[in-house]
Amino acid sequence: MNASPYRAGHVAVIGRPNVGKSTLVNALVGVKVSIVSPRPQTTRHQLLGIATFPEGQLLLVDTPGIHREQKRAMNRMMNRAARGAIEGVDVALLVVRAGQWDDEDALAYDALRKAGMPVVLVVNQIDRLKDKTALLPYLAKISDGREFAGVHPISALKRNGLEALVKTVLSHLPEQDALYGEDEITDKSQRFLAGEMVREQLMRQLGEELPYATTVEVEKFEVDGTMLRIGAVIWVERDGQKAIVIGKGGERLREIGSKSRIQMERLFGAKVFLETWVRVREGWSDDEAALRSLGYHD
Repeated sequence: MNASPYRAGHVAVIGRPNVGKSTLVNALVGVKVSIVSPRPQTTRHQLLGIATFPEGQLLLVDTPGIHREQKRAMNRMMNRAARGAIEGVDVALLVVRAGQWDDEDALAYDALRKAGMPVVLVVNQIDRLKDKTALLPYLAKISDGREFAGVHPISALKRNGLEALVKTVLSHLPEQDALYGEDEITDKSQRFLAGEMVREQLMRQLGEELPYATTVEVEKFEVDGTMLRIGAVIWVERDGQKAIVIGKGGERLREIGSKSRIQMERLFGAKVFLETWVRVREGWSDDEAALRSLGYHD
C-alpha cells in the first residue's frame, strides 16, 4: 500500500477581530509565534506560521482581523493586509466564534469566495458554548447557502479538534516537498518577534483605548555570546500616554519589560537583557509614512 503523497502550501487564516486566529496558528505551529490578547486587533501584521507534520506542511498566514471601521490609516492598512493575504494561497480557514455569525463574518466569507479558493469553516471556542445542543442548528444555519470545503468545531486554546482540521486542510494543498525546514516556525525575524512580545504586554496591561495608540520599534538586537541584548522603543502619540505607560515610579514599564523578557527567553531559548524606552510621536497611527517607517505594510 502506497503512503499518501506529501503536501505543502499556503493557508490564509481569516476572520473578524478577536475570534482566536492567532491562538489557532500558535496551536498548529506548536509554539507561540503570534501574540495573543483579549483585545480585538492585537494582530497588526501579516505573519507566517510554519506547521510541519509527517504528512505535510501548512504555511499559515495569520492576518489582522477584517473589520468595517476604518477611521485611521493603521486600520485601513490592516484591512489591506488581511485582504492581501488571500492572494496566492491554496485554501483559507474562516475562523468564527462558536454561536456567533454577523455581518463581518459574512464579509470575510464573501471576500474568500470571490477569490475562488476552498474555504474551511473553523468554529472556534466551542468549549465556551454553554448550550452544546445549540451547536448543530447553528452550524446548519450558517452553512445554508454557503459552500464550505469542511466544517470543523474546535477549541484552539485546548487544542481540541485540530487533527481532523489538519487532515482536511492538507487534502486541499498541492503535492510537493516541504517549502521550509522542519525546525523553522515563522518567516519573521527574531527582531520582529521581540517587538511583538513587548506590544503584547502593552495590549494586556494598558486600559481600553491606550494600546491602540502605542507601537514598538526594536532599535537594538545584538548577540552577545549566549545573551541577546535588545533595546525597544514604545511609541505613543501624546505626553499623557507616555506617563501612563511608564506608570508611577516607572512601575508599569518595569512590569511590561519583565514579562516581555520572560516571553522572549522562552521563544529564543537564550538569556535576554531588555531595555525599554517610551517616546512620543504625534499622530503616528494616522500617518501612512510613519506607519511604514515603523514596519507596517499592507
